[in-house]
Amino acid sequence: MISIDLSGKVVLITGASQGIGAQIARTFHEAGATVVLNHPGMGTTGDDADAIAAGLNAIRPESAHVILADVADPLQVGSMMGAIAARIGGLDFLVNNAAIIRDRTVSKLSLEEWDAVMDVNLSGVFYCCKYALEIMREGGAIVSFGSIAAMQGFFGQANYAAAKAGVQAMMRVLSKEAARRAIRVNAVAPGVIETSMAATIPEPVRAEMMKNIPLARFGTTDEVANVVLFLCSPLSSYITGQTLEINGGWRG
Repeated sequence: MISIDLSGKVVLITGASQGIGAQIARTFHEAGATVVLNHPGMGTTGDDADAIAAGLNAIRPESAHVILADVADPLQVGSMMGAIAARIGGLDFLVNNAAIIRDRTVSKLSLEEWDAVMDVNLSGVFYCCKYALEIMREGGAIVSFGSIAAMQGFFGQANYAAAKAGVQAMMRVLSKEAARRAIRVNAVAPGVIETSMAATIPEPVRAEMMKNIPLARFGTTDEVANVVLFLCSPLSSYITGQTLEINGGWRG
């Protein structure tokens, strides 16, 4: 039987208070890892992350930690990594999941909306990678979230698509730079995943999207989390510098 055992390993998941990030935390925890759930402190994110960690710690004490940091702020990211090193001793895996959307056509997109998406979705990934590498142990892995939007160019998503394409390119570069420490670096590019965000898509739009998906359904958060787990596990020991698409075969 082939299994994934990450006992003794530490993973940081950004944007882990809900949706895909929360499921990644649960999946890595089930595989034995100690999980650090990052949240930006906006709205209910802190309470949501605390609730997830409490549930995981009830299963295995001191196995889940919550940390507040806005990934768009390099000072906060640096402080977060320092706190993780002091509290837990370092990192084995980094999952850059945090992202926001500000959809609007280019002609109507404000400069503030452009900057907000770039600051979180692209610069935030850079900050987290840069400072995580300072505390990451050899043989670790980084997985960052790209998107089907980077390939398909969805209407009204110039900022989001550009940021996600940038993430995918950044991971290819970083995979070469981190290889000397045996740290593997990859991206995942999900299609439409059943989350609270996807639930807001109007039904006619959902129906049109479904026509492009050979598997004839949207993905689930656990299907994405399982791929991220695979990319951090020994089962993917010869995979680096790749963007793995998780989209049910969507070629648009």
